[in-house]
Amino acid sequence: MKKIMILNGSPRRTGNTAALIEAFARGAQEAGNKVTSFFLNGMNIHGCLGCFGGGKDPASPCVQKDDMLKIYPAYREADVVVLATPLYYWTVSGQLKTAFDRLFAVAECDPDYRNPQKESVLLMAAEGNGFEETVYWYDRLMGHLGWTDCGKVLCGGVMAVGDIKGREELARAYELGKSI
Repeated sequence: MKKIMILNGSPRRTGNTAALIEAFARGAQEAGNKVTSFFLNGMNIHGCLGCFGGGKDPASPCVQKDDMLKIYPAYREADVVVLATPLYYWTVSGQLKTAFDRLFAVAECDPDYRNPQKESVLLMAAEGNGFEETVYWYDRLMGHLGWTDCGKVLCGGVMAVGDIKGREELARAYELGKSI
């Protein structure tokens, strides 16, 4: 059994990104994994201050005390981190980027600023199909962190809530979850 943490960077609780997450999580749970999901848009998370003041207390690694305190324990325990987001101006949503930046406080707990080793998944929905910049960022992020990419599901052409219904990407997300 693996522990999977999903960071949902969509502002819509029931949108197309949420449908990808649901399919992935269902597959992962059916495979015997534990899934914890965070709807970031409903959380009080402030941007990173770039202060290098974190890392002094592993239980509360950042100097800012907001809803990241709910995410840090799940992040530390997670074997797999799922980045789920709509495509906004050719990259991840601000909600996801803000929360992910704040995970640096955990790396600050290590004297060499090493990040905990994880596996990762990228789930994305978009009105169009311009995923190249985000995939470039994600692949470079995996290399920088030393994480292992388990797979990506990128679903373009889904603007309105529900447009994803019946799309093969939902089956791919389910199968990706089941494979972990």
